[in-house]
Amino acid sequence: MGKLIKTSRLFALSLLIAVLVGTYAVTLYKLQIIEGAAYYEESRNNIVTSAAVTAARGNIYDRYGRVLVSNRECYNIKLNADALFYGDLEDPNAAILDIVGIVRACGDTYIDELPVTLEPPFEYTAMTSIQETMLQAYLRDKDMDEGTTAVELMSYFRTRYGIDNNYSAEDMRTVAGIRYEINVRYAQNFATTQYIFVEDASIALISKLMEAYGDIVEIETSFVREYNTQYAAHLLGYIGLMNHTEYERYSKTGDYKMDAKVGKDGVELAFERYLHGKDGEAQITSTAGGTVTNTLYTEEPEPGNHLYLTIDLQLQEAAEKALEAGITRLQRARDTANLEAESIGALDKVAEDIQGGAIAVVDVTSGEPLVLASYPTYRLDTMIEDYSGLLEAENDPLFNRALMGAYAPGSTFKPCTAIACLTENIINTEETIKCQGIFTKYAYAGYTPTCWIYPDGLHGNENISTAVRDSCNYYFYTVGDLLGVDKLVEYAHRFGLGVPTGIELPETVGNMTNRENHEEITGESWTQGDALQAAIGQSDSLFTPLQLAEYCAAIANGGTRYSASILKSVRSYDYSEKILESGSDVLSTVSSPDYNYAAVQYGMYLVANDPAGSAYADLFGYPVDVAAKTGTAQLGKGKTNNAIFICYAPYDDPEIAIAIVLERGVAGSNLCSIARDVLDSYFSIKNASNTLENENKLLK
Repeated sequence: MGKLIKTSRLFALSLLIAVLVGTYAVTLYKLQIIEGAAYYEESRNNIVTSAAVTAARGNIYDRYGRVLVSNRECYNIKLNADALFYGDLEDPNAAILDIVGIVRACGDTYIDELPVTLEPPFEYTAMTSIQETMLQAYLRDKDMDEGTTAVELMSYFRTRYGIDNNYSAEDMRTVAGIRYEINVRYAQNFATTQYIFVEDASIALISKLMEAYGDIVEIETSFVREYNTQYAAHLLGYIGLMNHTEYERYSKTGDYKMDAKVGKDGVELAFERYLHGKDGEAQITSTAGGTVTNTLYTEEPEPGNHLYLTIDLQLQEAAEKALEAGITRLQRARDTANLEAESIGALDKVAEDIQGGAIAVVDVTSGEPLVLASYPTYRLDTMIEDYSGLLEAENDPLFNRALMGAYAPGSTFKPCTAIACLTENIINTEETIKCQGIFTKYAYAGYTPTCWIYPDGLHGNENISTAVRDSCNYYFYTVGDLLGVDKLVEYAHRFGLGVPTGIELPETVGNMTNRENHEEITGESWTQGDALQAAIGQSDSLFTPLQLAEYCAAIANGGTRYSASILKSVRSYDYSEKILESGSDVLSTVSSPDYNYAAVQYGMYLVANDPAGSAYADLFGYPVDVAAKTGTAQLGKGKTNNAIFICYAPYDDPEIAIAIVLERGVAGSNLCSIARDVLDSYFSIKNASNTLENENKLLK
């Protein structure tokens, strides 16, 4: 019985094997004999190409995880130069005009970086560094002189590209721009690849171009940077195609193809190494007609890492709005005052227009920047299209005043002088000095500086706190003279004035005036009068708004200056790993007894809370006690003064420090209302209560 069962199983297995072999044989016969010719012909018509797959760039978030910059998948249109110029078209130039017409009809925009005006008289436009590099590479490749004028270049284009003389000047410029874009990519010593004709093309445009010029246009999937905020433009920066120099630098890593986009400014540039992903590779199978039949990833793309900044987006937005509104309000009042002055012939009372301003806000306990705002500003989402206009715009909207603007601090420097003099025992917290109006110690040399209040009055006896409140020049002339400029420079640097802040973005270091650099800057010998001016924040001292904010924070926290790193953390593209976590590095300290700091801090409290204080009108009665110092920076005869303001809050338990600068703002007291708007946003008081909302508390 067992033997019979075993035999049956062997028979069934043999039968199954026979069926499988038979099926395979029939299929093989069908493929090779019956349909072999068809498959062979199809394989001959298939084209397998390798292509780089662009990796998505990392996102940028604020300190609370609000998205600042992200990516959106898009379609780009490229022009196949071989099909356009060496295919079946009778007139490539006419085709270019027709294609451009379709683009315009669909409401899309094509890329034309030829730096020549769109209509006669032809002139060069303002150029980006990339445009200038490309143009010079093109001129060298064509053996043309570097001084070739725009008119000469357009004449050359008409001849070289066979542009019909019947074309209008505008149409000729259109054709020349496209042909230049294609041709310049083959210019010697300029590394880039195929010309992207339209970036982020609409579906309507793709459909119409594929129908009319399917053998010329090529569609690729890519990513476009999506700006999720209208604010922080100077901070975030932008991306663009590499120029030759950038390609030489980045290509050494092996992670960049020639048409990769890289950070050009701001955070996008500073943290390129984290944001840039690693492109993948794919084998694309397509028919001879261009239809893709299969895509096989041989190497998956790796998106870039995500950045978390120290910036608070909501506070940044509030600061930029407050800055713009404050400038508008002050300028409107100034226009009225100027008209009145002109009407009575008081031309010496006519003030210059406000040129711009900046706000920096930092965390007192860590030095982290919460706000870096500059005005005028621009929109990142239209920055490329607007670039030429921005270069020529009044008051330089591209200039990052918060980091690159250097300004005399005026009386906002006096707390530094005060701490230095107290620490060096030049004076104590109780000792008083009587304001005499005129400082006569150097009268023999013909130098007799006066207190700002003189001759309209005198301050009387001043201790350190009331001297800060009243901003008494006479007091600070006296103690500053005893301290000496060398010690003053030492303390200023330890407070972060005239030295790097530690931020990862480009910044102006500024200057703390001293014996050595004064002669280099002015060409004049150092005098004791310069030392007196340095003690009150004048002379050659120039600091950035960020430096002033960090200095104010160090005054508030008792002498600790932290690095102003703007990077909070870096996380992997899938958020599974924390690549980097930034800490609060101490850059310097100014050690002094607590009672010294308390006396200076109380003086700043009086500025905002005593009727004699210059910020009293705007800040007294504010639900959170504020300590402040106003400053007026003199720019010379005939020029309207800059306005400077610093403050911190709460006075008894500091959290944030603010610095504001207005170019031609006249007086620091004009900035108090702007500061109040920023404080309102931070403490979430406006139209609400005095309690802090959790969303606006700083991450510790």
